[in-house]
Amino acid sequence: MLGRQRSDAEFVVLVALTTSLVAMSIDTMLPALGQIAADLALEDPNDRQLILTTFFGGLSLGQLVCGPLSDSLGRKPALYAGIALFILGGLCCALATDFRVMLVGRALQGFGAAGPRIVAVATVRDLYSGSAMARVMSFVSTVFILVPIAAPAFGQTILLVADWRAIFWILVVAALVDALWFGLRQPETLAVEHRVPFSAWAVLRAAGEVFRHPITLGYTLAIGVVFGAFISYLSMSQQIFQEQYGVGKLFPLLFGTLAFSVGLASLANAQLVMRFGMRRLARLAVITECALSSAALLIALAYAGHPPLLVFMLSMMACFFCSGILFGNYTARALEPMGHIAGVAAAINGAVSGLVAIAVGTPLGQAYDGTVNALIFGFVVASFGALILTEGAEWRQRAGRVATRAALESDA
Repeated sequence: MLGRQRSDAEFVVLVALTTSLVAMSIDTMLPALGQIAADLALEDPNDRQLILTTFFGGLSLGQLVCGPLSDSLGRKPALYAGIALFILGGLCCALATDFRVMLVGRALQGFGAAGPRIVAVATVRDLYSGSAMARVMSFVSTVFILVPIAAPAFGQTILLVADWRAIFWILVVAALVDALWFGLRQPETLAVEHRVPFSAWAVLRAAGEVFRHPITLGYTLAIGVVFGAFISYLSMSQQIFQEQYGVGKLFPLLFGTLAFSVGLASLANAQLVMRFGMRRLARLAVITECALSSAALLIALAYAGHPPLLVFMLSMMACFFCSGILFGNYTARALEPMGHIAGVAAAINGAVSGLVAIAVGTPLGQAYDGTVNALIFGFVVASFGALILTEGAEWRQRAGRVATRAALESDA
């Protein structure tokens, strides 16, 4: 049951803000990547992308610690520990005068951001399951997506009155606000009797259970490849819009338009998932994205990697909408069988999908050559990869049930 002192709507907004620390740490600085690259004297223009991918690396690894910590000590202590590290990393970045120091700070910031992310997902899993969980996650995603829509414009505004370092100071303040709000308004959702003592063996045992379950593993990997395409987009977006297309200060508007496509999809999913079910809806979305991304790649190749901006935007909006349907449903489907180990399951889901996303998205980002070909090719790979992984997971699940039923009938 939700706490008496706050409404369901406040819960959605609070969880969205908690998860938004990740998006805020990425999207507010996108307009500043050029300035950071110049101030820290980067030789390779594509090295600026490491400011994003290093954060994702820390985020992925941090979840392996924060998940078990949230299962053993409770959700709130794990959140507080993560925010403390997030603030330390933010201070390191704000004061950095060397690119290596910046990357260390970003890795630490990402590691700390794992705490709020894990706690947000695990708290929802503590309170909901099945399609109801998918519905709540979709509402959270809808509020959460407002941050990517507004954050680049916010970052651009900051750059009008201050330098890029101010962005990191603002992230520190946002983290303090979130910790205070969560501490005062959100009750602990993991009862003492349900907590699991922290031990490396317990983590490995739970990880083995996660990896053995075909649905959890298949959908976790699928989240990774889909998110990998988004990492490549985030890495290249500033270069594509401001340098390739030369949109200048319109970059936040175009970035926000694409982010709105994901938010609109999440809102639609919240209404449709209760009627059609997350599995059926996600399958339709991924098949549609396979077709749309393939068509977008053919169009891009026809224009030698530089299609008209309007054509590029429309094709990306369509792909982003399909991906928006996938994120909440894939996460809910992956975690649905893991309610008894929600924290560590969310940790492994986030860590594995994050590492897969980095492995997919980083090479695509580094392949940027002044065209959109690598970006769109990434969405083709991601959509077909997700389709194969999820269909394979569902097939293995059905095959396992048939084998179990046959064995029981044989014993009878």
